[in-house]
Amino acid sequence: MLGMFRKVNAKERVVGFYSTGPQIRPNDLRIHALLKRFVPPGTTTPPVFVIIDVRPDRQSIPTTAYRVVEEVDSGSTSTTGGGKSSAGNTEVRKSFAHVPSLIGAMEAEEVGVEHLLRDINDPTVSTVANLIKAKMSGLSALTEKLVEMKDYLEAVTMGKMKPNQEIIANMQAILNLLPNLNVEELVRSMLVKTNDMHMVIYLSALIRSVIALHDLVNNKIKYMDHDDGMVVQKEKAAEKEKGGEEKKEENEKKENDKVSPKK
Repeated sequence: MLGMFRKVNAKERVVGFYSTGPQIRPNDLRIHALLKRFVPPGTTTPPVFVIIDVRPDRQSIPTTAYRVVEEVDSGSTSTTGGGKSSAGNTEVRKSFAHVPSLIGAMEAEEVGVEHLLRDINDPTVSTVANLIKAKMSGLSALTEKLVEMKDYLEAVTMGKMKPNQEIIANMQAILNLLPNLNVEELVRSMLVKTNDMHMVIYLSALIRSVIALHDLVNNKIKYMDHDDGMVVQKEKAAEKEKGGEEKKEENEKKENDKVSPKK
């Protein structure tokens, strides 16, 4: 299998394994230990574990990458008979740590996707609808991240997880960037801006509906004129055929009248 993979995908390199998750499971560490046996000696990059979220309601990037790190847990101290305390055995525990990841494409793939999307044009979807959908997707992703931060802080408070100073510092930096909504001028400016945006969206939807109705009426009138023209042409053709038949009957009658005196 590896030889066939090298023949088909010579430029690609296996960097780890993936799972559909959507969460880390205990067997993932065992799979990582099994995969690590096949890593060539001298390789500095450890196998990467990626969770691919296949749920259709997910709006953000559906992949999350992890790497295995070793954490040392010191055991509790024990007291001997002489009153001396001795440190317990240290335990090395392995866990997954998050790794920043990015989904990209080769130049040939980007050109192919752009060529396919060039012919896709849905007139029923406006740019305003796309902007609103993007805003809703961003808000849903922000909600997921805030819930994840809340769960982490609750777990640290209850003692289920050890506090990580780097994560807590990032949370503090995020909270410091939030606007101060206690200022009346800021609140008023945000409300005015929101109302203006809603007014523009409402007017755009209204104008779009009027233009669509106008095009529908024009299309209906065009097809009605076309149908009327077809009916008129059919009536003229029927009258012409009828007149031709009458002339033919008159000619036959005249010929019969000319023949009858000779007899």
